Amino acid sequence: MLFHLLYAFRHEFSLLNVTRYITFRTAVASLTAFLLVLILGPWVIARLRSSQIGQYIREDGPEAHRSKAGTPTMGGLLILAGILIPTMLWSDLTNRKVWLLLFATSAFGAVGFADDYLKVVKRRNLGLTIRRKLLAQIVIGLVLGVMIYLLAGQDPARYSTHVIFPFFKNFVPDLGLFYILFAVLVVVGASDAVNFTDGLDGLAIGSMLIAAVAFTGLAYLSGHAVFSNYLDLLFIPGSGEVTVFCGAMVGSSMGFLWWNCYPARVFMGDVGSLSLGGALGTVALLIKQELLLVSVGGLFVLEALSVILQISSFKLTGKRIFRMAPLHHHFELVGWKEPQVIIRFWILASIFALLSLTTLKLR
Repeated sequence: MLFHLLYAFRHEFSLLNVTRYITFRTAVASLTAFLLVLILGPWVIARLRSSQIGQYIREDGPEAHRSKAGTPTMGGLLILAGILIPTMLWSDLTNRKVWLLLFATSAFGAVGFADDYLKVVKRRNLGLTIRRKLLAQIVIGLVLGVMIYLLAGQDPARYSTHVIFPFFKNFVPDLGLFYILFAVLVVVGASDAVNFTDGLDGLAIGSMLIAAVAFTGLAYLSGHAVFSNYLDLLFIPGSGEVTVFCGAMVGSSMGFLWWNCYPARVFMGDVGSLSLGGALGTVALLIKQELLLVSVGGLFVLEALSVILQISSFKLTGKRIFRMAPLHHHFELVGWKEPQVIIRFWILASIFALLSLTTLKLR
């Protein structure tokens, strides 16, 4: 909105011509998001505390986490505000990709909000049932997949049902109608993976910050004809506006990390983790980096796999692979202090992101 207003006066004030540049609007969106979350943080935390919206610790969780009971949760509302408001202020709202991103982020956030709200009402660490939560996520994924599929038929230059495989630039299969199911797998998987990672102070939001920075760069390159051609990336007209959204994710993540770093003053809750994961998965769909998401978000994948392997092993053999899942709890029980787990996992997330970006010239 602010972009359209300022750009309309570019002829009267030549300085406003700078608003047409993606790099400028991405930087400003990131700064807006950061300041918004930073400034609103104390007020939101106080409101959550006065409303007695505190975290309920899982009964089978690490004993050291008992002291965190009562810490304000649902701080993901701050994250949502930090992403949605700057995106609407600084992006080109005539671009359909922007609205797809806003829809996915808000919808997954709504599911997370319902889950968190039920936890508060029930006064225990159980909100929506796994089946209901998964069903809601699948419905959102189906809507998103259908929308992309239909847009691909109308505007194949900007939307596609093809899948790009890293290292194989000549192998780009078109999934056609099956792309809808593929889209569901991407966004639901990303959403749940981030949700599993959210278990230690600052772990999920710090890892998301790293992934968001990587996808900010990828979105910009995909929307730049010269750079995308040089790096053998698929040039996607209009995907530059996705960069603005990613910039807002970066700023919002930095702002929330300010309040969520160890020892956390507020937790994001499912309203934050589900919306962040859904947003990241949608970005990957729109810039055609669905498979690269697996390596950029390698830490999230490891966390999700640890849960899957733990459950499968226990059901099949009655034995556990890890002392506790998700993976970060295993290392806590091994003897690592919480700050050690957090920092070392951030380092791991950075390595995954850097290794993923180095593949761009290896296609």
